[in-house]
Amino acid sequence: MDRLDTMKAFVTVAELGSFTKAAEKLETSNQLVSKYVSQLEEQLGVRLFNRTTRRVHLTQEGEQCLQHAMHILESVHDMESHFGELQNTAKGLLQISAPVSFSILHLAPLIRDFKKQYPEVGVNLELSDRKVDAVEEGFDVALRIGRLKNSSLIAKKIAPVRLALCAAPSYIEKYGNPTHPAELNSSHFLRYSYMDYSASEHPLMKVLRANSQNNQTGLVANNGEILVAAAIAGEGYILQPTFIVGEALKQGKLKTILNDFELETMGLYAVYPHRKLLAPKLRAFIDFISAYFGDPPYWDHY
Repeated sequence: MDRLDTMKAFVTVAELGSFTKAAEKLETSNQLVSKYVSQLEEQLGVRLFNRTTRRVHLTQEGEQCLQHAMHILESVHDMESHFGELQNTAKGLLQISAPVSFSILHLAPLIRDFKKQYPEVGVNLELSDRKVDAVEEGFDVALRIGRLKNSSLIAKKIAPVRLALCAAPSYIEKYGNPTHPAELNSSHFLRYSYMDYSASEHPLMKVLRANSQNNQTGLVANNGEILVAAAIAGEGYILQPTFIVGEALKQGKLKTILNDFELETMGLYAVYPHRKLLAPKLRAFIDFISAYFGDPPYWDHY
């Protein structure tokens, strides 16, 4: 027995004073409405109606039951309306975790444009290059860069991320333009500490892995922009995503080297806990960011 259907049948009979009229309004049979009311009376252990051949009348217990039933049905209606509205309107606070350099360089205008389109969505953006646990730390979505391993989370690819080996023209003029990874000077490697150099057997990555292990006098940093500034100053060579070095390449402050040894493209991913029943605020953000950067992304236009 569906208790809500039972209460709806009881309330409708009480309001119309007739099982037949109640059945017509509920678009069901007279017999089913009568069965619902009888079941409710049996469940409560009281008589709810006094029945005559022309009309039914509420008993004293029926009057009391009617108030409770109407209150329950009204509460259910309010709840359905509330969540129905939420399912159609993007609103509320969106918790986002994102990488530092990418966010500083490319996420600020996106958030601004997203807020213009969805003014009822607030954004709490936390920047970190570590791998956050989106579920445990309460984020609606985490932006991650790399080649993602299998997990229980949903990962939607937002844009390709290319890695470029770069050096300043002044560095190339002084030390030459290498034609093979083996020609790289390990002491000049400006290394990003969060990159996993053991993840690939690519010839270039194997050399950079050895360089990172043998280099005791070079620069290591957990921020790509620091390394880019050092490379522009001619202090060495870097391996960084094009979303960081694209502008320097466009302006000629850096040049790519060893282009014949370009690494496999990675990706920018939006990672979130559930595929079904996405909150409208999260669905709106995923759709918005998926179409924002272009294909290829604008930072690769150099």
